[in-house]
Amino acid sequence: MKTLFVGIGEIGISNNPEIQIKTMALGSCVGIMMYSPRRKLAALVHVALPESKINPQLAIEREGYFADTAIKNVLSKLTSYGCIPSELTIKIAGGANIMDPNQRFDIGTRNVMAVKKNLWHYKLGAIAEDIGGTVGRTAAIYVETGLVILSSPTIGEWEL
Repeated sequence: MKTLFVGIGEIGISNNPEIQIKTMALGSCVGIMMYSPRRKLAALVHVALPESKINPQLAIEREGYFADTAIKNVLSKLTSYGCIPSELTIKIAGGANIMDPNQRFDIGTRNVMAVKKNLWHYKLGAIAEDIGGTVGRTAAIYVETGLVILSSPTIGEWEL
């Protein structure tokens, strides 16, 4: 099994059944895993912040960095493979409160809400989620099956 790693603010897409797409360090960030069972096409986005208006240039340089532009960009890429957004199975993970014990900035919650809002804009929603809490997560989606596996050093590994 080969691994396509997705960094912060990046989008990974594959239709190769021998690939898993993986991202690490989902603290307050949110991972969006999309899968088309019909096309055996998987995507993973690592969203860092809710809105691109704070840095429009970064939104161009890292097309998965902000929730508002990431959803638009990944859907555009998936349609170039012939995918119809309504055929997607979507799962999200992350949005934890890692380094903000008083929830002063609450970036994790804001990221989750921005991801959901932007999915809803396209009449889409997650069928499963593992969000919030105080632990970081690693997320992997397997192209052949769409299986999403999450892991954390303190919790272990589990299916989403």
